[in-house]
Amino acid sequence: MHSFRLLAALVTTLVIALPVSLQAQAQTGGQWSEYDAVFENGANHANVWQWGWTGIYGTSLAVNAYQSSEASDPDDRFDARVGVVKSALAVAGMLTDRQPHPAALAEYERLKASGDLSGVQALGLQLAQAERERRGWGARVSSLVVNGVAGAVIAADGRESDGAINFATGMLVNELQIWSQPNQASSAINRFQPANLSLGPITIPGEYALNVGPQQLGATWRY
Repeated sequence: MHSFRLLAALVTTLVIALPVSLQAQAQTGGQWSEYDAVFENGANHANVWQWGWTGIYGTSLAVNAYQSSEASDPDDRFDARVGVVKSALAVAGMLTDRQPHPAALAEYERLKASGDLSGVQALGLQLAQAERERRGWGARVSSLVVNGVAGAVIAADGRESDGAINFATGMLVNELQIWSQPNQASSAINRFQPANLSLGPITIPGEYALNVGPQQLGATWRY
């Protein structure tokens, strides 16, 4: 009878523990899948963005270089020379100021191979912070300076309206460049935030997300 009770207790323990273990594994697998999407999509987007805008500015440099000597209108030649300087600076900026996502993907793969989920979460937070900084006002300072000087040079040539148009066009292009950058990490952080659940002396690390619907407001917590 004692052996039967021991066996029954063991079976009951396995029945209870097995679903919990499988659920934890499923949650961990789901987390890795979400992080895969964030880092891989971010790196792919960054590569397309980097080479796409480099190609745009490179093409603008070539066109302006041609127009600077071949345009029939002296004003067009003058504006093209200004454009050569702006485009050259833009190309140099694209080549020197690389997006952080490809490097973050390589680091993510290293952390994933070692199963370091907390390290991956910290890496995601760092990447999201870098994305926000690249969209901040600091990212617009160099463009304000370059386009401001270019517009002033053209205005000083006696064409104030052309200078204003040059400045406004340059700033618009810069805004398109900024807002077309990858932001996968920032979007993921907006969905799930690090959080700790305290149950007396026990603290369980996890993540929470706010769920907002047409007729409901709730939150989801996962570990």
